[in-house]
Amino acid sequence: MDEGLFAAPGAPTGGGGSLSANTTASAPLAVRMRPRTLDELVGQPQLREPGSPLRQLIEDQRSLSLLLWGPPGTGKTTIASIVSRQTDRRFVEVSAVSAGVKEVRAAIESARHELVQGGRETVLFVDEVHRFSKAQQDALLPGVENRWVTLVAATTENPFFSVISPLLSRSLLLRLESLGDDDVRRVVDQALADERGLAGRFTLTEEAATHLVRLAGGDARRSLTYLEAAAGAAAGRGRDEIDLETAETAVDQAAVRYDRQGDQHYDVTSAFIKSVRGSDADAAMHYLTRMMEAGEDPRFIARRLVILASEDIGLADPSALTTAVAAAQAVQLIGMPEAAFNLAHATIALAVAPKSNAVTTALAEASADVRAGKIGPVPSHLRDAHYSGAKKLGHGSTYTYSHDEPFGIAEQQYAPDVVADARYYRPKEIGAESAIKERWERVRRLIRGR
Repeated sequence: MDEGLFAAPGAPTGGGGSLSANTTASAPLAVRMRPRTLDELVGQPQLREPGSPLRQLIEDQRSLSLLLWGPPGTGKTTIASIVSRQTDRRFVEVSAVSAGVKEVRAAIESARHELVQGGRETVLFVDEVHRFSKAQQDALLPGVENRWVTLVAATTENPFFSVISPLLSRSLLLRLESLGDDDVRRVVDQALADERGLAGRFTLTEEAATHLVRLAGGDARRSLTYLEAAAGAAAGRGRDEIDLETAETAVDQAAVRYDRQGDQHYDVTSAFIKSVRGSDADAAMHYLTRMMEAGEDPRFIARRLVILASEDIGLADPSALTTAVAAAQAVQLIGMPEAAFNLAHATIALAVAPKSNAVTTALAEASADVRAGKIGPVPSHLRDAHYSGAKKLGHGSTYTYSHDEPFGIAEQQYAPDVVADARYYRPKEIGAESAIKERWERVRRLIRGR
């Protein structure tokens, strides 16, 4: 796999990159089990479609520079490895951690020399390209623009913020998604059976497999690291079965017994919401952590917080909804695990906020009246008066424009007769709603003239 790395005249003589690693039997399980072809790649079906850029690069030998963007363990380095194995082109790896402008320029010049003198193209793989400075990224441009190299660059950071625009415009951006639990389970099962992996020497109980998959969090490499540790623990005990206890010991993390489709999901979610409603920030953080450690969908947690902000806090703290919505947006923008900070922020803020269900009560009582048929005609002075003939019907003729009245409030009837005296919104003297209560009572008296 490493043949040809930095081999051309004038190229750097060392790499230390992620693909120039140990590939012997002593190599980490994640390295030994790295897919060799696109068909062996687990997940990312959108990248493996016929005619996709990856297929064109590998199977059709087309010169396409690619930016691979995705979370850790989703296959970015694996794709580079497949390119190195399955193309006739020379393959050079530069690590953004250790290489400087000098090394980048040397690699580009070596590729140009190889193309001009021998007609052989070079694939240049840059891992963690977001770590490159602007000057280092600038050094890549001549090679990419003139196609002296086919660039394959990998990043976990948003390239629109971490990669210079000229490099972005000259490359195809491929987005890799976190693997699902089924994908990670496939990776684990393959490693158990494959000769490059554990070669059938161990069996894995269902409970242990579920634990390892949950801990992996969509990261295939992490799942294999945990599996290797668990296999080592089982071997140390003279066993060929990896059970839950062995897996917990090996990765030093207890299994969170939480079925996202079963009772635990509903029970823990219920306890979480009731703890926030009850203003117990400590208990709320406990249940939040249980859900996140078990791999609960963070978008589900965020949605529940947004609902709670209006249902249980309302106008007692008008900023609560803003905080919850911001956390939900952060989950979408940033993703896990970093968005855990945003969820914790929102959880604590909502737990310690003053509570009022006045908004919830107002909605429930207004809905009950409407459903009971109390819908009455709209008062004539509030009806649309902009169309021809409306004035003859008396529509809007006695309407009082609020802004012409003292305090911007007019005394007139707004609700239909059938609910004219209804009192749906009853603010509480809690938090910011206490000031709203005082104002609303004055406003109500002005509107109703009593």
